Amino acid sequence: RAVVADPDGHRVELVATAQPDVKLREVNQGDLGVFFANQLDADAGWMAAFTAKDPADRAAFDGHWTKLLANEGVVKRTIICEGRIAGNVMSYVESAERSVCYWVGKAFWGKGVATGALSAFLKQVTERPMFARVARDNAGSIRVLEKCGFKACGEERGFANGRGAEVDEVIMRLGEGDA
Repeated sequence: RAVVADPDGHRVELVATAQPDVKLREVNQGDLGVFFANQLDADAGWMAAFTAKDPADRAAFDGHWTKLLANEGVVKRTIICEGRIAGNVMSYVESAERSVCYWVGKAFWGKGVATGALSAFLKQVTERPMFARVARDNAGSIRVLEKCGFKACGEERGFANGRGAEVDEVIMRLGEGDA
């Protein structure tokens, strides 16, 4: 909280809101430049761990997103925060399981954007159970998933391009069969 003066000299108390203004919309071609820039951030790539082999390969990135945009089985949304593109959230089916993933630009970390976006997305995509996978040491993303109702249901180990090494990951589940 802070007390400041408005233009007329009146005292105004500023109170930070718990949740930023987060909205979701369909992904469009114009969003891809921001998505690409987000994945170039080395810290973000480390945290995400399971990334593209070469995050700087724009042709591979564009090819991947061309396939995603054409695939009606993949639900994909752009995250808008305070009028700016903050990242994306999507859901897809792999091995007969519906999964969710998201990527939020570093400028939006720690502000409730990922939690707000995932919460809104889960109201749009209601198929359950839904799964998510996250590097075990990515405490921020695990917390986002927990706030949205996901619970750890298993662990695996896999090669993570973002780290160039094997990484432990937590498998998280939302719905049907949760304890």
